[in-house]
Amino acid sequence: MVEENWYESIRGFLVDITGVLYNSGGIAIDGSILAVNRLYSESNVRFVSNESSSTREGICTMLRKLGFESIQPDHIFTPAPVAAKYVTKHGLSPHLLVHNNVLSEFSNCINSPNGRPCVVLADAESDLDFINMNKAFRVLHSSSNPLLITLGNGKFYHRADQGPCLDTGAYASALKFAVEDAGRCCEHLVIGKPEETYFMSAVEDLGLTKEQVVMIGDDISGDVDGAQKVGIKGIQVRTGKWRPEWEKHPTIKPELIVDNLLEAVALILDSQQRIKN
Repeated sequence: MVEENWYESIRGFLVDITGVLYNSGGIAIDGSILAVNRLYSESNVRFVSNESSSTREGICTMLRKLGFESIQPDHIFTPAPVAAKYVTKHGLSPHLLVHNNVLSEFSNCINSPNGRPCVVLADAESDLDFINMNKAFRVLHSSSNPLLITLGNGKFYHRADQGPCLDTGAYASALKFAVEDAGRCCEHLVIGKPEETYFMSAVEDLGLTKEQVVMIGDDISGDVDGAQKVGIKGIQVRTGKWRPEWEKHPTIKPELIVDNLLEAVALILDSQQRIKN
């Protein structure tokens, strides 16, 4: 039987998007629309994603078309605008290998001739080919102090039409392997999950503490383990990139493993309602 003693402390939810709200084929997952409606009416919610192929406004428009009418763009956290602010703040000279849909997020980033060269890498889909990867490699290889910034660092994601697909972290590892040699390291800055500052930016936006928040996701490493290392409770859903062997993961132990978002939301909110009554 699931322990309910921590349910009462939850005042806010962090929810992944792809694989939790909808599958990569563009279809809302059963119960997810109802779950989101309950979160907006009975609790507080922010959507924390490593999605790097669309802007927040684009994601919100897509979700509303799927039936998630209550979601607001400023409730969606994605890495691209955070990365753009970082590049500008530190006066970097970025080589962008990102999806065309998010290039606009970097429109204010000016390539300074005196700025530290860096590569900003994201899920650029078909643009992650040999030619573009080699251009990124050359930028890093020619730098005396190479810096690689990635929007997320996932190993893979799941597409309904193709199955498992390589994610940003796999390409980042390839670049680092090629650049690093004896005595030289490639600095790697991850903007997105599972970084603590990324989780905490959403927690702070809710006006809550990490002890009052739970993360719900389909990635046992980036979502669940990442949240737990910050001190946020983590719930694993059996949708999206879920793999059956995670049920008995040797090191990562989610607070709950549930069939979908609706089950997680109902368990917590229904328990809170019973306590009130």
